[in-house]
Amino acid sequence: MIQKTLLITATLSALLLSGCSQKAPELENAEMGKNNISDATQITGDTVTIDENAYGNENKTDANVNVSNESNSDVLNSSNINSSANGFKSLYFGFGDYGIAPSMEQRLMQNSNIANQKTTRIKIEGNCDEFGTDEYNYALGLKRAKAVKDSMVAQGVNPNKMVIVSFGESNPVCSNPTDGCYAQNRRVDLRLAQ
Repeated sequence: MIQKTLLITATLSALLLSGCSQKAPELENAEMGKNNISDATQITGDTVTIDENAYGNENKTDANVNVSNESNSDVLNSSNINSSANGFKSLYFGFGDYGIAPSMEQRLMQNSNIANQKTTRIKIEGNCDEFGTDEYNYALGLKRAKAVKDSMVAQGVNPNKMVIVSFGESNPVCSNPTDGCYAQNRRVDLRLAQ
């Protein structure tokens, strides 16, 4: 009886252990994901298909949160908010949006002029507010950064001189639960790559 129990236990243990052995996947490129920077040639077209209306809707109805594009533009146009560096100016976006707003075109032109004068690479950083999932915000930040890069390329900036990165919601400049604060976090920052 004891031998039978030992045999069954040994057999089950062998089956369990043999199913757990798998080789870890290897990265094709050791540089992939380093500092979340994507080479300008790696991003073409939309990289992720996302339903921008599917995320964050549960938060929009919160009594303490009133997210509206009208208040966003009022907040951003009435102040000199800038979290970019090296002479660049931050560009701001509406809730869930990654298109360049007409009110940001002047800043985009100024950034393009500065970029054309620089000899080093420029890092374009996409950022989001806290609404939506981490994956959604990462993809949205990437789309915002790509929109800025594409617009700067259209204005004559060399695409090989720019790299894009998405921080999603992980790099806020403001953490108060107000419309103005959320609007400050929906941005693209530009700086010289180091």
